[in-house]
Amino acid sequence: MRLGQVVAQRELISRRGEWKRTGEGVVCAYGAFDLLHPGHIRLLEQARDWGKFLVVAVRWDASVRAAAANAERPVTPAAERAEILAALSAVDFAVVTGDPPAEFLQKLRPDVFIRGDEADGEASSAAPNSLDRELAAMGCKVVRIPLEPGHSTSRLIERISGHHA
Repeated sequence: MRLGQVVAQRELISRRGEWKRTGEGVVCAYGAFDLLHPGHIRLLEQARDWGKFLVVAVRWDASVRAAAANAERPVTPAAERAEILAALSAVDFAVVTGDPPAEFLQKLRPDVFIRGDEADGEASSAAPNSLDRELAAMGCKVVRIPLEPGHSTSRLIERISGHHA
């Protein structure tokens, strides 16, 4: 069984140049990945099929906190989230980034970007957003993978805290 590595962003970008020269496809998933659950695992296993290397970009704690309705998120610090993700067989590299998605992806220039979509259709619109358009301009394919119904970090926190046992 192979395990991935946690790498610094600078090292990852350097390696990406090497992979580009040798024609090895890079797939990227970007997110918080706080309190890993089956939905995360299934998304990453499907993402794995889209290229030679799967890179998971883990959002820095401050950016997760800023985006979350709950100021106590993330539960798990970014470095630990990256270490846990790198231990998954589907993941080749995990990197912690404070960059917004567009900036990080502009630096990495993946061949494929994995976007988790809500199964209820709210976020699964086929209409491209500005990030999708930027990625397309870079020659990056955006792949939408439906999220697993019933699995979310927020729901897991609610169960743990006893709100919805």
